[in-house]
Amino acid sequence: MAKPGNQRVEQLHSSRAGAWLEHHGYSVVASLGRLLRKPWASLLTIGVMALALALPLGLWVVLANVQRLGGQVQAAREVTVFLQPGIDAAKADALAAVLRARSDVASVERVAPEQALAQLRQRDDLAAAIDALGEDAARAALPQALRVVPRADEHALVQAAQALPETDRVQHDARWRERLQAWLGFGARVVQVLAALLGLGALLVVGNTVRLDIQSRREEIGVLQLLGASDGFVRRPFLYLGIWYGLSAGALALGILTLAWMALQAPLAALATRYGSSFALQGLDPLAAACVLAGAGLLGWLGAGAVTGHYLRQARPREH
Repeated sequence: MAKPGNQRVEQLHSSRAGAWLEHHGYSVVASLGRLLRKPWASLLTIGVMALALALPLGLWVVLANVQRLGGQVQAAREVTVFLQPGIDAAKADALAAVLRARSDVASVERVAPEQALAQLRQRDDLAAAIDALGEDAARAALPQALRVVPRADEHALVQAAQALPETDRVQHDARWRERLQAWLGFGARVVQVLAALLGLGALLVVGNTVRLDIQSRREEIGVLQLLGASDGFVRRPFLYLGIWYGLSAGALALGILTLAWMALQAPLAALATRYGSSFALQGLDPLAAACVLAGAGLLGWLGAGAVTGHYLRQARPREH
């Protein structure tokens, strides 16, 4: 059987927790109401924040798609060994077995002239030239080739392939791939810098908007402080107001990116078709979109918290 004193303590804690939760609920609804009562001013703030968020997000999406395109172009890492004219299929298979035995080689595939001719015919600009030259003449002009996929660093493999007496030419696009990786690294750093600067700008926009709202409620805040309200109690509605600004701006930024994706999808698909590719622009997945909303809400909360905390430290009545 619980003692009367313990029951009173439990009831006190329960009432405090209920009041705390009730004030949180009231702050959520009241802050949303204040945002909706000033639609044009709120829309201006949300629009500025959304543009500040959409720019680095858009660059990040473009960079992610370029990285995905670079991953699709795996052939840039392949080493193609063109053999001397007159090398037959049996000799080419023997050379393929020699290369396949190397520890730095993942796979070797022999490309016969017939296969190469079929691949060239898939390109509209070359199909007409093959027809004009003639099927037999075009096939005779194509040598045996070995398509080699390296395991790691391919420079030693390239040198070994070039040293083979049966080799006519080695095609290797490592320099192009290294340049692409360098540009992607630079682009990633640019996105990070822009995200930091524009995120700071969005935080300042929220902070200034909340500061104006605090100024309009200065007398109400003073009365609450005189009645003994804690800083957390006074700050809570403004924090939720900042969160609402952030969430709204994040949602609008996602909407802007979606409209941009819809506008660019068809032209990009047509361009990719011209190059014989099925590449399609990809947007943000649901998890990334949720992270954007959470990050935007956090920016709003931080901006409102910084401004409100500074005001409360300056405005709290001093004891004499």
